[in-house]
Amino acid sequence: MLLAVDVGNSQTVAGLFSGEELLHDWRVSTIRRTTVDELAASHDNILQLRGGSLTEVDHVVVASVVPELTVAYQALADRYLDRPAVVVGPGVRTGMPLLVDNPHEVGADRIANAVAAHALHGGPCVVVDFGTATTLDVVSETGEFLGGVIAPGVDSGLDALSQRAARLMRVELATPPAAIGRNTVESMQSGLVLGAAAMVDGMVSRVAVELGAQPVVVATGGLAGLVIPHSVLVEEHEPMLTLEGLRIVHERTAGAPARGRRR
Repeated sequence: MLLAVDVGNSQTVAGLFSGEELLHDWRVSTIRRTTVDELAASHDNILQLRGGSLTEVDHVVVASVVPELTVAYQALADRYLDRPAVVVGPGVRTGMPLLVDNPHEVGADRIANAVAAHALHGGPCVVVDFGTATTLDVVSETGEFLGGVIAPGVDSGLDALSQRAARLMRVELATPPAAIGRNTVESMQSGLVLGAAAMVDGMVSRVAVELGAQPVVVATGGLAGLVIPHSVLVEEHEPMLTLEGLRIVHERTAGAPARGRRR
C-alpha cells in the first residue's frame, strides 16, 4: 500500500493506493506545528474509519510546500514504517525535465500535477490548480515542464478584499446569477468566480499562442468545481490529480512502470 500526501499551505490531501487504484482519499487542515505523532494518529484514525490502518502502509510519497511538515512526514515514515519517504524534489526521478531558470523554485505539487496530466491526457497540456494560489503549469507535447503562471487564489482574493476594503465583507463563494452584480455580494461573487474563469481562459489563450498549439486544459484543486463550469477552455477535471502524480513519481523512483489513465 502506498500513502500519498500533498501538503498545501491551507489543506493537506492524502490518499491510499493499492497499485494504481486509489482506495481512500481525505482532506485535513494544514497545521504547521503538528508533531510527528499527531500526524501519524490523524492519518491512522481516518484510515480506521475507512476500515484500514496506518500499519497497512508500505511506502509514503510526499509533495509539500511547508518545510516543517516535509521533515515531519519524513520522520513519520522512518518511525512508523521503518523506511524512508519519497519526497518530491531535487534528485527524485520524476521523468519530467524542468526547462525553467531555477528548477528548485518549482513546487513539488506543481511537478506532481504536471506529471499526472501528461500521463493521463498527453501534451501539450496546461494544468490549472485552484488552491491558495491559482497556478497554470505548461507541459510540452514530449513531456517537458516549460513553466507557468501564479495568480492569487479565489479564496485568497476574497480574504484580501474583506480584510483590506472597509466596506466589503466576506461573502459565500458561489456562482452569481449574472456577470453584472445587482448588489455588493453578487458583484464580489462575479469578480471572484467568473473573474477567475475569465483569467484562466485568457491566460490559456496566451499560452496557446506561445506554444503554437492548443493545449489540453486540466483542472484540479479544491475550488475547481466552482470555477470550471464558467470556463470555455478547461476540458478535464481531475480532483485527485496531485495524488495520481505522486503515485506515478513513486513508481518511477522505485523503478516500476508507471502507467496513467490516458484517455
